[in-house]
Order: sequence, then structure tokens, then C-alpha cells
Amino acid sequence: MNRKHKSDLVILFTTLGLMALGLIVIYAIGPMRANVLNTTYGTDYGPNDFFLGQLRSVGLSLAAFFLAFKLIPYKYIQKIAKPLLIFAIILSALLWILSLGGSSIVKCELGECRWFQFGGTSFQPAEVLKIALVVYLADFLARKREEGKIGDFKEFWIPLIVVCGLSLGLVVVAQGDLGTGVALMAIIFGMLLVAKVPKWQYLLMLVIVLVTAVGSVAMSSHRMERVNAWITTLTGGESTDSTYHIDNAMLAIGTGGFAGVGIGNSVQATGYLPESINDSVFAIMGETFGFVGLFLVIGVFCIMLLRMLKVASHTPDDNNRFLIIGVFSWTLAQVVVNIMAMTSLVPVTGITLPLLSYGGTSMIFIAFAIGLVLQLSCYTSREGIKHENISSGGRQRGSYHSSRRRHS
Repeated sequence: MNRKHKSDLVILFTTLGLMALGLIVIYAIGPMRANVLNTTYGTDYGPNDFFLGQLRSVGLSLAAFFLAFKLIPYKYIQKIAKPLLIFAIILSALLWILSLGGSSIVKCELGECRWFQFGGTSFQPAEVLKIALVVYLADFLARKREEGKIGDFKEFWIPLIVVCGLSLGLVVVAQGDLGTGVALMAIIFGMLLVAKVPKWQYLLMLVIVLVTAVGSVAMSSHRMERVNAWITTLTGGESTDSTYHIDNAMLAIGTGGFAGVGIGNSVQATGYLPESINDSVFAIMGETFGFVGLFLVIGVFCIMLLRMLKVASHTPDDNNRFLIIGVFSWTLAQVVVNIMAMTSLVPVTGITLPLLSYGGTSMIFIAFAIGLVLQLSCYTSREGIKHENISSGGRQRGSYHSSRRRHS
């Protein structure tokens, strides 16, 4: 590992800036959300409850971020890659089993059970699975690359298919969470691409997964309803109940125009746009801040993601580099899918906008993951590293390979 130097300040400040913007948005629309829920469901939310909830989530996320950045060396997390993944899989399986039994500690919404609930606090195991899979795959791919086993059917593909298939099954099938499934698939295929899996194997696996995903959508009436709503919107068909969400998301962005209606003046947040503080926060920002605001938000995400790629390209250690690419793929998938859904480029799916949407577990774990990237940015080289393809067999020899050890 290279001598430690200063961390990447661009990643640091873009992360903090997005969190701060999320707080501003939730502060503006939280009272409207509370009023809608109180009127519709008879709840008793105060006008500042959602802002305080987001403030608490940001506080915990900052703690997780700096814990990963400053206090827990990545080499220690690397050592528990397998136990961490096993724990995450057991947690997700336990959620599914308890949901079948109607346990009171499982929280379900719209027929899907994705959270553990303890008092007023909820926790989503799928977020643990994301970070666990990134850490595990970084270690697995680095070891197989060093051993020259990338692409080997028995040593590489069988364990990989078992781990990834089980993870996707527990999330997409058992929890009905296609949005998180998309993020997991982005992590898997993003890391495999950088690991230089033989092209024909990579494309074959990609086709198999895409066909399986299409089949999963086709066999679900709820998902097909979203697809039909998306097609109706694209073709200019008549609005129906199924197109309500995307119609109002597009209306919010259109109403915002160039400069937006201003903080606190959102109409869609008063109850028209579903999930206004969660999955639909991008549309609310479009209404509030207009095209200029959305352009800046997208720009900040682009800067952050490009800096992650730059850090990865200057990281000589395979394990570190794979982890950075995993976090990059995770973040990119959620940003792209969320924005495309809110602009009717893909069917609406439940996926949050990183660091901006309301919620605890999602923000905490992605903040922790970005904190790890920031920690690894302290060990880069001045010039980009040329990573050769060694998947055909044999170990690659080099100073950074010979100077490090990996656990089996």
C-alpha cells in the first residue's frame, strides 16, 4: 500500500453538500407531508417531525461516514468480508421467515415486507446486504485475480453465482424489492467488468440476468402495471390511476420551470405526488428549484462519481480498487434509476436518491460506503495504474502484489 496522504476533498465536500441539501428540502416539505398523513390516516405528526427525523438520520450518517473514513481501517473490514456477508444474508432470510409468520417486528407496506421494526425505528436489511456484498466481492475478486482464477467455472463462477443468486433472490423475490435488486446487479456487474472477466462470459451472464429480470417483471401483476403505465405515458395515452405517480412527477418538474417556485411553495408536496420525501424527492426539487436546481444536483453527483473513478484509476491495490468501483456502481445505479423514473425514462420503481431522500438505513449505509472510498483515497498513486488482464491464468507479478497478503 502506498504511503498515506491527504484524502480526496472533492468527495468529502460533495457528500456533505448533498446531505445539507436534503435537510433543506425535507425542512421545506416536511410540514406538508405531516399534514397529508394526519388528514388521510389520522396520524399525529408535528410540523417538524420529518425534519427532525432527517436531522437524526443525517447525524447518524455523518457518524457512519467518519467512522469509515477515520476510525476503522479498511483492512479490518476486509478481514470480516465473509462473516459480514453471511450475517447480511441471514438477516435478510430471517426477515422473510418472520414476515411469513406475521411477526410484529416486521414492517410491511403495500404488501411487501422489507423492514424490521422496533418501536418507532425501522431497519432495512437489504442495505446491510449492499455493503456486505461490495466488501465480499472486492476480496473475492482480488484473490481470484491474484490466483489467475478469474473466469474459471469451478473456482470462480460457482461460488459467485451461489452468493449473488442468493442475495438477489432474498431481495427481489422474498422482499419484492426490484429497486434494491437493480442496485445489487449494478454492483455485481460493475465489479466484474473491472475485474476483467472474459468478455463472452460477462455478456452471457448479463443476458441471463436480464432475461431473468424481465421474467420477474412479467410474472408480477404489480410490476407489469407499472410497465403499462410507463408505456401509456410514453405514447401519450390517457391518464389513469396507474399513471398517477409519473404524471404528477412530470407535472412537478414542469411546474418548476427554469428557476422553480421557491422553498415552501411546492404544490405537489401537499399530497398530490406519492412518496414526495422519499423516492420522488427529485421531482419535488425540480418544482422547488427548477431546471437550474436539478442541473446543479446532477452536476454534484457527476463530480462525486467522476472523482470516485479517478481514485479507483490511481489505486494500485486490487481489493481497494474493486471496493471503490462497487460503491461507485451502487451510487450510480440509484442516482440514474431514480432520476430516469421521475422523468418517465424508465418505469417507476422504489429506489431512493442517495443522501437526499428521507430515511435512515439507506443514507447511513451509503454514507459508510462513501467513507470507505474516502479512506482509500489516501493511498493512491500520482499516476494512473495500468491493470492488466490476468484472467487467463497465472499470477501477475508486481511490486504491489508482492508486498501485500490476502486472507483465504
